Amino acid sequence: MPADLAGLLADLAAETEVLDGLLPSRPDGAWRTPTPSPGWSIQDQVTHLAYFDEAAARAAANPDQFRAEAAELMRLGDTFPDEVTRRYRDLAPADTLAWFRRARAGYLATFRGLDPRQRLPWFGPDMSAASSATARLMETWAHGQDVADALGMTRPPSARLRHVAHLGISTLPFTFRLNARAVPVAPVRVELTGPDEQRWTWGPAGAADRVTGPALDFCLAVTQRRHLDDLALTVTGPVATEWMSIAQAFAGPPGPGRQPGMAVPGSIG
Repeated sequence: MPADLAGLLADLAAETEVLDGLLPSRPDGAWRTPTPSPGWSIQDQVTHLAYFDEAAARAAANPDQFRAEAAELMRLGDTFPDEVTRRYRDLAPADTLAWFRRARAGYLATFRGLDPRQRLPWFGPDMSAASSATARLMETWAHGQDVADALGMTRPPSARLRHVAHLGISTLPFTFRLNARAVPVAPVRVELTGPDEQRWTWGPAGAADRVTGPALDFCLAVTQRRHLDDLALTVTGPVATEWMSIAQAFAGPPGPGRQPGMAVPGSIG
C-alpha cells in the first residue's frame, strides 16, 4: 500500500507550526544564541532548514537542475552543510524567518499531489516522495529540538514522533554502512511507548536484540540530540548495542553525537 503522503505533509505542516511558534517573538539577538550543535546558532538551524526545503522542492520540480546544483555543493566535501550555514549568517532574522516560511510553504505545495512512490534525486541515493517528506519532518523536529534547547524551552511529545522513530529504524543498514561496518543479519525488535501510552513496535517479537523505552528518548537517540546515558532506553544484545551507539536518522557523514549530561529538565520532544 502506498504511503499516505497527504498525511505526512499534514504532520510536517503541524511540526512546522511548532518550530515557527518558538521564533517570531524572539528579539533579533536571540537568533545568534548558540545551540547544542557545535558552532551552530538558532539562525543557522533555521537557514539550514530553509535551504534544504528549497533543494528538496527543486528535486521534485526540476531534477536535472537539482542534480547539477547538488554536485557542485558536494564538491565542497562532507562539511557542505556547514558551508551553507556560513553563507547566510549575515541574513537579518526577519528575513531568515520569512525565507523559512516561504521555503516550507513551497515544499508543501510542490509535494501535494505527487505520487508517494515517485523517485526523487537527493544528496546520495534517490528517495521516494514519501521518504522525502518523512526526512523533512525528522529534520524539522531535530533542528527544532536544538532551538528549543538553546532557548530553554520544552515541547510536548506528539504522535508525529512515530515518523521520526520509523525513519531511525529504517536507516539501520545505512548507519552500519556509513560507519564502514558490516550490516547485521540478526533482526532488532524495537518497542516504544508513545504519547498517551501508545505502544509502537517494529521487528519480530522473538528477536534477541531489543531496544525498548519512551518513543521520545529513542527519537532523541537516533537524531543524535542526546547521549544514550541521558535516556531511559533499555538496549539488549550485541547488534542493538552497536546500532544504538552509532544510530543516525539523517544523511551525511557519521555524526559526532552529543556528550553525556545534556539532558534538559522537563518533557522535551
